[in-house]
Order: sequence, then structure tokens, then C-alpha cells
Amino acid sequence: MKKQILLAIFVAVVFASNAFALSEVYKENIYQVGKLKPLDSVLKVKVGQKAPEFKLKAVSGKKVSLKNFRGKKNVVLSFVPAAWTPVCSDQWPGYNIVKDLFDENDATLLGISVDNIPTLYSWTKQMGNLWFDVLSDFWPHGVVASQYGILRSDGTAERAIIIIDKKGIIRYIDVHDINERPPLESIIRQLEKMR
Repeated sequence: MKKQILLAIFVAVVFASNAFALSEVYKENIYQVGKLKPLDSVLKVKVGQKAPEFKLKAVSGKKVSLKNFRGKKNVVLSFVPAAWTPVCSDQWPGYNIVKDLFDENDATLLGISVDNIPTLYSWTKQMGNLWFDVLSDFWPHGVVASQYGILRSDGTAERAIIIIDKKGIIRYIDVHDINERPPLESIIRQLEKMR
């Protein structure tokens, strides 16, 4: 089991970093933001606390509520700052490679961005089929990111991973340097601890 997980993570790291190397058209659409201030917010939640409830519209058109997963699935929230930017455009497709590890750990992933639905729709279509719901925290602008304390002063969200157990309790928080992709290994290790 451990070897299988390590192999999947290795494959994800190697291939996710080059997920779009073959698509020149896609690469031309990515906005190069340059180096940003690593962190620019004050966290409002902590491990062991009940996760703030939310309901957001998904790119698929449905409304997704955190409470719908209570008692059923562990939830990994993946907040990203902005569509069509380099790190974000590599991060989410990388999760496709390790979907089976989420399944093995009875977890689902919710991708959240402060971008609007049309922007997220176009962006996710360019990335290919993502297995998880992509949610828009656009209006009221950044309300969920603000509830969690990860809304930056420029109106984007921090790059953050928040893992919530089946009881709705926060078990892990990684407000990551916005310029870097959070390591998949940390997410999987935390999910394994929650079995």
C-alpha cells in the first residue's frame, strides 16, 4: 500500500509539473504573474474547530454545500488564487493523477477560486476533465475565502489546503506560499491519519 502511494505521488509530481507541456496554445493563455508576496492574510480558522459552512455554485451549474458531505466523506478544500495563472494551472490537473488515493481515503476534493463561473468554465475546459467540483467564490466576492481568513488584500484567495473530516471538523490547514504548489504527499499523509 505504501509503495503504491509513493509511486502515485512520484508520478503525480513528475507529470503534473508538465501537465500542459504539449499544449502551446494553452501555455500562451497563461498569465505570468511574477513573484508575489508569499502570504497576505490572517487565518480565521484553526485545526480542531468546526469548519465554516458554505454553499457555492459549481462550474457544472449545481450548488455545492459543505454540509452535504457530513457523515459521508472527508473533504479537501483546495483554494487557488486565480484562473489562468501558472501554479494554479498545474496544481489542479495534478489531482487527477492521484484520484484513487482520495477514493481510498474516503475523501472528495472541492476546488475553490474567487473567479466567476464563465472564467472558471473556460479555464477548466482547457485543463481537461477534472474529477472534482470547481466552485466559484465570486459573489459576494470572496465570502468563503474571507470566512476562512484566506482572502488576500488584492481580492484573490491564498493558495490553501484545508482538510475537513466527516464530522465537519478541520483536521489540517496549509496556507501555502502562493508562488508554489502544495505537496501532494502532505495531503495524502493527513487523509491516511483520518482513516
